[in-house]
Amino acid sequence: MRKPIVTIATMLIAVSACAPGSNNPKPEQKPPSAVETDIAKAGPVTLTVWDQEVLGGQNEQMQKLNAAFHAKYPNVTIKRVSRSFSDLEKTLRLALSGDNPPDVVEANQGYGIMAALVKAGALTPLDAYDKVYGFRNRFPAGVSQLNSVTSDGKTIGSGSLYGVSMTGEAVGIYYNTDKLAKLGLQPPTSFSQFEQDLALAKSKGETPIYFANLEKFPAIHELGVLLGQTSDKGTLRNLVFGQGGAWTDPPVVQAAQKLAGWAKNGYLPRTANAGKYNDSPSAFAKGDGVFLIGGPWFAADLQKKMGDKVRFMLPPPPQAGQAQPSTLGGPGLPLAITAKSKHPDVAAAYLNFMTSPQAMDVVVQTGGLPSAKPASATPSSPVGRDVFEAYRTASDKDLLVPYLDYSTTTFLDTLGGALQEIIAGRKTPQQGMAIAQRDYSDFLAKK
Repeated sequence: MRKPIVTIATMLIAVSACAPGSNNPKPEQKPPSAVETDIAKAGPVTLTVWDQEVLGGQNEQMQKLNAAFHAKYPNVTIKRVSRSFSDLEKTLRLALSGDNPPDVVEANQGYGIMAALVKAGALTPLDAYDKVYGFRNRFPAGVSQLNSVTSDGKTIGSGSLYGVSMTGEAVGIYYNTDKLAKLGLQPPTSFSQFEQDLALAKSKGETPIYFANLEKFPAIHELGVLLGQTSDKGTLRNLVFGQGGAWTDPPVVQAAQKLAGWAKNGYLPRTANAGKYNDSPSAFAKGDGVFLIGGPWFAADLQKKMGDKVRFMLPPPPQAGQAQPSTLGGPGLPLAITAKSKHPDVAAAYLNFMTSPQAMDVVVQTGGLPSAKPASATPSSPVGRDVFEAYRTASDKDLLVPYLDYSTTTFLDTLGGALQEIIAGRKTPQQGMAIAQRDYSDFLAKK
C-alpha cells in the first residue's frame, strides 16, 4: 500500500486571511463522552447528503456505500442530492445559510468554501468525533491537515478537523494507447517529448489534448501541470498559501504563455471553452484526443469505455532523467457535517462508515483512489494501477502541490475566468495573470 503522505504536512503553512461570512455564533464543541454511537437510539432519521460524485465510478461508489450504510442502520434513510462540482460550489453557501440545510456536504478545501463556511459558523468541528472514531489516525497527516481550519476561518492547515475525505488525487496525463501506436509513439518520458508528440498529433489530424473548460476551473489543472515545469514545488506552495511570490512572476507567466501557445497551435480543441468538463470521458473514449489532463476522477469511466486502451502517467520531467516535477493533488473533497444538522451524531457515524477500510475497498472496486488504507482491495485494471502507483509516487517523493484555487475566497472563479480569456486569445498571459494577482493582493491585504 502507499506510504502515508507525511511529507505533505510541510506545505501546510498557516496563512491568516479574512474569509467572507456572517458573525453567526460558532457551533459548540461537545465532549467525546456526549457522542452517541448507538445510532439505533436516534429512531427514524432522514440524513440529507450533498455531494459532487456525479461521474460514473464516483456515482456507483456513493450508491453502493449509501445502500450499505442503510443496511447497517435500517432506521437511517439517506436522501442524496448530487450536483456537479461547479453547481455545488455555487449553491452550497446559500443552502447552509437557510433554515433547512443538508446534514452532510462535500465542502471544498481552501478559503473559498471550507474556511468561509467555518467563519460563518456553518460547519461542525469534528474534534469530539475524532476522539471517538479516530479520524486523524485513519488518514495520512497531510490529508487531515488540508481538511483543518481554525475556528475563525483565517488559517487553513491547522486548527480543528472539519471534514474527512474518501479519495486522494494527483493530476496527471491520460493517453490513448491505440492513438499513440498509430502515430508511432511511446508514452513520453520528458515534457519536451510530450510537446513534440502534441505537434505530431496535430500534423496528423488528431486533437492532441482533449480539453473541456466551460466551467472555468478545468484550466487550473492544465496550468498546474505547466507550473510544475516552470516552478519548484516550494515556490508554488508559498504562492498558494500567501507566503511569497506573485501570480505575475516570470515562471507563472511563462506557464500561462505555454497554455496560450497550446491553444494557438491547435493542441486544444477550438471549442474548449464551450465543452462540459464531465463529458470529457465520453469524448476521449470516442477518439477525441490523444491525451487528456485530469485526475483519478476520470479513471473508472475511461476504463469502462476504453478498457486497456487508456493509461495514466504523472507529468514527466522537462528532460528525460531529470527529477520528477510537482503536480496538483491531495485529498478529494471532504465530507463535512453542517452546524444546523438535527442529527450530528448520525452524520458522524456516516462519515465514519464512508471512510472505513471496507468503504475504501468499495472506492477501489469502483475505480476510485482511496484516501485511507483499504481492507483488502487492489486495483484490477491497468489504468487503475497506473493511478494508484502515480499517487504513491507523488506522495513518496513529496510532489503534490495544493490546488491553486485554495489561494483566496474567489480565486476559483477569478483564475479560471482569466485562463478562459487567455485560451480564447482575448487576454494576453500577462493581462490574465495581472487579473489573478489583483484578486490575490486584495485578499492578502485583508489579513
